[in-house]
This record gives sequence, structure tokens and C-alpha cells, in this order.
Amino acid sequence: MAAALSLLAAARSTRKADYEHFVRATSWGRWILIAIPLCIAAQLVPLPLSFAHPIWASAHDVLGGLSFGPITADIGLTLDALVLALSAVSLLGVAILVVRNRSRAELVLFVLGGVTAVAALILDLHRLSPGLAAAAPFDLATALAGLGLMLNLAIMQLAAERAETHHSVLRSVVIGLCGLVGALVSAIAIFGLSGTNSAVAASFGVVLILLILVIRRLDLSPLAASALTVAALIGAAIVLTFLFEQSSGPILLRLVPEMGTETALERMLADTRWFGAGAGTFAAVGRIYQNDAGALLTAPSAATAAFAGMGWIGFAAMMAVSLIALVRLFFGALQRGRDSFFPAAAAACVLFALVQSFAGPGLLRPAAILCLSVIVALGISQSVSQVSRKE
Repeated sequence: MAAALSLLAAARSTRKADYEHFVRATSWGRWILIAIPLCIAAQLVPLPLSFAHPIWASAHDVLGGLSFGPITADIGLTLDALVLALSAVSLLGVAILVVRNRSRAELVLFVLGGVTAVAALILDLHRLSPGLAAAAPFDLATALAGLGLMLNLAIMQLAAERAETHHSVLRSVVIGLCGLVGALVSAIAIFGLSGTNSAVAASFGVVLILLILVIRRLDLSPLAASALTVAALIGAAIVLTFLFEQSSGPILLRLVPEMGTETALERMLADTRWFGAGAGTFAAVGRIYQNDAGALLTAPSAATAAFAGMGWIGFAAMMAVSLIALVRLFFGALQRGRDSFFPAAAAACVLFALVQSFAGPGLLRPAAILCLSVIVALGISQSVSQVSRKE
């Protein structure tokens, strides 16, 4: 509701310049802003059972009844997922307009960096007081710690850019020290207290930021920049191939830690078809596959939940949206100039989220989804925005 009201208020006060900025910022594919909500909404529409999960067809054969109905296993849970998706898209659209101005973009970056650093601090305090960290969602704190590392590195770059452009040296130093503290707190959490695969995901994001920084600072030619980028892609592919080959079984389960429920998960994933069993219904459908009726099968990773809930079509749409946003932000960072740290940090966060989605379930939580929406909006808006001194 808050996101919808914010979108309505932004639409009523939008000026022509804001509208033109939004059109330019989303020219790379406005359709993808509604692709995922449409995939979820389609699961609420009655369709022939041949399109639905195999368990519905089996139940129809045994019990009889109507031969068509909603794809989802739980209309309420899927409706919740649809509202969350619409909220994330609305928040992204509003944020694109809000952070058009550079000063507001800096404020949003500071807030995001501080919030995610606090989440990382919870993991760090686990060594001193396990009870304190046990009260917080560990998977969410891990996801936010990875995002916080990229954001605080961007804050450090912002401080360096301020110092180079003859801003207040004292203020630049203070901002840089705050970013350094946030980056260190996040790095300790993600590299020291999280799993190996989460650390690898964060490493990819850091490497991407460094890649963009090197290309910009050295003012490489397009040919040299392309060669360096291809080399980085080959290196990333080698690392990912090694990680996925470390274990056997379905690809979606190869980066998650051992849970003892792999058999039930494998059966569940094997039965997933084009449209899935309904967004947000992983736990509800998982009860059918558990040998123990009282046990609860939870999603080991965000990618697993997305595939089981939305099927091949929804999962492919989410991967396509992530990759398109990543490419758009990467090239936007190379073209942006001294403000490139905004889209560079957003691109690094998207890359981290893409890999982390196979390693843990933290990105399923609304806090992580909404935080990532604002980060992406910040990068997209500032990849095309010009500095405004009067707004």
C-alpha cells in the first residue's frame, strides 16, 4: 500500500523533465518491469490442468472435479507474492525519479550503506554473543552484508571523487572513513562468517567494481576494455564451473549446503513444469514431498524457490531480467564519468544477488527484495542522469 501510494503521489507531481528522465532510464526494456508480476498473475488465472503442476492432474484423476483451475497451490500465498512483486516494481519506479538529483542519490546511497552495514554487524557480533545474532535471520543478514560491501565501496569512491573535485577535504575524509568502516564490517561478515559460496558471490561483485574502475581510470580503448572484460568473463565462468562441479545432483542444489532433504527436493524439482506450483508456495507444496508429515521443507536457496514456484518460464524471466539489468548497469557505469560509482555499485549488487540466489534463501525476504529494488533504481537513474545543482 505504501509503495502504491508513493507511486501515485510521484505520478501526480511528475514534471515533463521527470517523465523524460524515466523514459530514458528505462529505454533498455520497460517491459521487464512488469514481466515477473505478469508471470505471477498468470498463475491466478484458471487454466487447463495440463498446464499446472502434475499433482493437480493426479488429484483430478483420483477425485474427479473440474479439469481447470488456478496453477498455484495456494491462492493466498501467490497473491502475497504478487503484491510484493508489484511493490518492488513500484518502489523501483519511484526511486528512479527520486534519485535523479545527485544530492538525493548520495543521501540514498548513505542510507543503504548504513542499513546494510548494520545487518553485517549482526553477523560480526555473533562471535562475541551468539544469542544476539541468533535472534536475527542469518540468511537475510548474509544477503544484506554482501550488498553492503558493494555499497560502502561506492561510498569510498564517492569520497575520493569529492576530494578530487576540490570539495571539503575534511568532509571527504569523514565520508571515506565511514565507507571504509562499513566495507570492513561487511567484508568480515561475508568473507569470515558466511559460507564459501556467499564469499565467492561477493568476490564477483568486488571484481566487477574494480574492473569498471580500471577501465575508467586507465581510459582504455574500446578494444582493450573489451579484451579485459572477456578475460574477466572467462575467469568467472571457470570459477562457477568449478563450484557447480564440486557436487552432483540438480544444478539448483549444487551451491547450497547439505540439508538432509535432498531426495524430497529433487523429487519436487523434477515434477516442476513450465508454470511451477505457484509463487510463494514452496513450503505448502513441500509438505506433499516430505516423508515426515510434520516436517517443514524450506527453500535452500532463492533460485530453488523461484524455479519451484514459477516454473521454467518464471525462472527464465527472472534470470533474463537480472542479466539485462546487469549489462545495462555495466555499460552505464562505463559511460557515466565521475559518477560511475552509482551504476557500478548497482551492477556489483545485481551480480552478487544473481550468484547468491543459488547459495542461500536470504534474497527471498521482502527486506532484501525492496533494498535491491532501490539499489537497482539508484544505478539505473544515475547511469543516465546529469548533475543538477538547482533541483
